[in-house]
Parts: sequence; C-alpha cells; structure tokens
Amino acid sequence: MSSTTQDLPAGGVPLGPPMIGERVSSRTWIAVAAGMLGAFMAVLDIQITNSSLRDILGTLSATQEEGSWIATAYLVAEIIIIPMTALLTRVFGLRTYMMGTTALFLVFSTLCGWAWNLPSMIAFRMLQGFTGGALIPMAMTLVMSKLPPSKRATGMAIFGLTATLAPSMGPTFGGYLSEIYGWPSIFYINWVPGLLLIGGIAYGLDKEKMRFDQLFKADWLGIGFMAVGLGSLTVFLEEGNSKDWFDSAFIVSFAALAIIGLLGWMVTSAMRAQPFVNLRLYGQRNFLAATALSAAMGMGLYGSSFLLPLYLGQIPGYSPMQIGEVIMWAGLPQLLIMPFAAKLSSKVDNRILCSFGLLVFGGSCLMNAYMDASTGYDQLLLSQVVRAIGQPFVMLTLSNFAMNGIAPKDVPSASSLINMTRNLGGSIGIALLATALSAREHFHSQRIGESVTAFAGATQERLDVLTQSFIGKGFDSTAAANMALKAVDGVVRREAYVMAYNDGFFLVAAVLFGCIFILWFSDAVKAPSGGGAEGVH
Repeated sequence: MSSTTQDLPAGGVPLGPPMIGERVSSRTWIAVAAGMLGAFMAVLDIQITNSSLRDILGTLSATQEEGSWIATAYLVAEIIIIPMTALLTRVFGLRTYMMGTTALFLVFSTLCGWAWNLPSMIAFRMLQGFTGGALIPMAMTLVMSKLPPSKRATGMAIFGLTATLAPSMGPTFGGYLSEIYGWPSIFYINWVPGLLLIGGIAYGLDKEKMRFDQLFKADWLGIGFMAVGLGSLTVFLEEGNSKDWFDSAFIVSFAALAIIGLLGWMVTSAMRAQPFVNLRLYGQRNFLAATALSAAMGMGLYGSSFLLPLYLGQIPGYSPMQIGEVIMWAGLPQLLIMPFAAKLSSKVDNRILCSFGLLVFGGSCLMNAYMDASTGYDQLLLSQVVRAIGQPFVMLTLSNFAMNGIAPKDVPSASSLINMTRNLGGSIGIALLATALSAREHFHSQRIGESVTAFAGATQERLDVLTQSFIGKGFDSTAAANMALKAVDGVVRREAYVMAYNDGFFLVAAVLFGCIFILWFSDAVKAPSGGGAEGVH
C-alpha cells in the first residue's frame, strides 16, 4: 500500500476502494503477492500429506483409518478459523494478524515434522489448520481492499491460481519431497514461502492500531455455534464413509451436533446487528449463486484430486513421485492460461467464460471416465492439460461474481464465506465420491461375478492355465489351484474398481455440467477494466 494515510476501520480495510486509475505502488503489489503465497501454502498443505500418508503412518505406527484424522484435524480447524478471520482482522489489523498467524503456522508445521506418535501429529495438524486457514480469505481481502477496481482482475487471477494450482501441485511436491528427503520435509518446506510472506507483508502494509475492544463486543455465542456446527459437519463428512455413515453412533452424534450448531449460528447471526461474519450476504443473488457454484467447484477440484491419485496408486501401482508427475499437468499449464482468462474477464460476460470453464473442466473428467487397467501417464496427460485449461476460467469468474457489489465493510466477510463454502464443497465431494467408490465397486464386482463363475468355459480355461503356470513354478496342485482362484478374484476386483473410478469421474462431470444452468440465474458481470468500467451490465 502507498504511504498515503487513510482513515481505516478496525482491521485496516479501507472504508472505500482505491480510486479507479490510482497508481498501485510496488509496496502494495509485494503485499498482495505475499498474501497469495500464504493462500497457496495453506491450500497446498491440505493435499500435501496425501501422497506421503503411508510413510507417515508407518513411522507413527498407525492404521489407515486412524491416519485419516491427520487430514480431518487440519480441515476441521481450517473451516472453523476461516469465518473468524473477519473478526480477528478487525482486532489485530491485517498486517499484524497475517504476520502473527504465519509465524505460528511455521512453528506448528515444524512440530508436525517432529511428531512422535499419532495423537501429537493430530494435535499439531489441528493447530496448523487454525493458523494456516486464515491465510486463504485474507489473500482475497488484500485484493479487494488494497487494489483499485482496474487491477482486481489481475489480483483475482493470481488468487484463482492459488485455489486451483495448489491442489494439483500438492501430491507432486509431497511425492518428490518424501522420496528424496523423507516425509518430515513436506512440513519443513513451509519455512521458505512463510518467511517470504512475513517479509512481504511487513514491507508492503502499514501498521494499524489494534482494537482489543472488538473481542469483548464479539458474538461469542454465535462463534461457539459456528465452531460446533462446521467442525462437526467436517468430521461427519470426512469420517462418515469409513464408519458406515448412520450405522455408526459416532457419526449420528456429529450429524446432530452439526445441525444444532449451524442452526444456532444462523439464529444468533440474524439477531445481532453486527455479527462476527455477515451471513446476510447470502441474500444477494449473485453472491448466493457464486457461493453455490464455489461449493460445486470445490467438489470438482478436490474430488478429481482425490480420485486420480487413488486410482494411480491402486491400479497401475504408481509411486508417490510418479503420481505427482501425472497430477502436475493439471496445474502447470494454468500459469499460462490465467493471464489470458484475466484479460478476457474485463471484456466478455463472465457467465460465458465460467460456462466455458465448467464445460472444459467437466469434459476433462469425462475423458477420465473411460479408463481401463492399463491407463497410465501417457493416456492421462491430455485430460490433465484440458483440466488445466478449464479451471482458471471458473475460479476467476466465480471470484468476480462473489465480490461484485460487495460493500467495502463486508469484504472480509464475503471472502471468508466464499472460501469456507468452497472448502465445504470439497469435503462434501470427497465424502460422496468415497461412498460412491465403495458402493459402485461392490455393484460391479457382483455384476462381473455373474459372468465369471466356475461353470463358465472361459473361466475354467483361465483357471487351468493359471494353475499349470503355478505348478510349473514349483507349487503343489492344491496350492496352485487356490492361487489361480485368488488371481482370478484379484482381476475381478481390479476391474470392478476401475469401473467404480470411472463412475466417480462421471459423477464429477455431471455436477460441473449441472452448474452451467445455475450460473445463468446470476447477473451479467465483467471485471472492471483499466478504463473504469462498471462491474455490472
């Protein structure tokens, strides 16, 4: 931000946006870039443990089911802190809060690398989520409060990259770092962007007065309801599939807590003139449409990032590094596409651009819906590049829709709510896909099993060939026959899983295509251009 003094409300967000055409100083750009680095780091850490989870669990002597809490703890903490970011920014100021929460994030990241057992890892991951989650909405707040309208398309383009590039690059970074330096390095690497972020914010933003009186005025009852509601909902979504959903008393309890918490949050928010986050923004048609689409985009973004690494690890048997080499092609081309999308966003109705992005993103998922057991890097490369073309058009335009017409005082609330909704959409998408994967695998196993029976000629012939092969390797006839049966059963299960993964990608594609119809209920929006065009036409 330039050194010109402005009257700031609590939290350092200007009462009005900079004037159109105002020159943006290098300090401001450095601050915005630092904020984007923080958002990228926070989103990256959601996914970065996935490719290294097996190594982590082996070191901590934990089972796969127990290890799921490593990701759940981070997500629960992150989803709780995101709506509180507006309040905490008012209390500490944007500069102090960003620097402080980043410093704590680095400390807790280091402690994750030092974890000595599963409970310590879960505790440190939760603390990491509490500190890192705030960086995501604050990056969007920086764009809206520090850049003039003519420069916001550029800022939103960079922010969109953090939301789409990080989930794609997480498995890549995690795989490379784990194989070369060991899994603790995936946490230690945060020191590089973290220190750059602290330096950039310290230089780029002016100091602000802290307002601790805001803590005493805060709606702590509403905050309590929010924490219980969102935290319980995240646990319900993340752990539901592994515990058979409503057959588990544990899951039923968290479902009830989620309903009570969310209803309580809505009621207390409606009763207060100044709630800690303004839920009334959902009453604005464009914002409601944008957040609904953001949730669906979260399903597509995190859902596709969930399915493909699972497939590559289970069917072709790829290593974490090999998985990363496939996934990265959904990320790297976005660096070239996003500037082009940003320029178009000020010239073309954003509904057209978003529809194009959803169509291409959904099309890339359809390309993955026809895989077989031999599908690997070469066959997946094109679909990953196509995905990278579509995602920037969606993320950039959704941000434009969401923030269009938002009053400056509501910018922190708006950025918190849209990012919270996207993360929730991701959790819902992964929960649905995990459940669908299990159900469809059972379905396809039964259907294939109807044809692959001991009475089928082709099956008998295959069993005979396999039995003779095992006998030739020195096994007795009984053991060879049993091994042949297991081999055939393994092929059936493998093919059933491949078909289930295909069904999962069909589901993601259907959601993305369906969003195109919802999109056109919103108003026409263009990003402000350098000439000072209005946001709505």
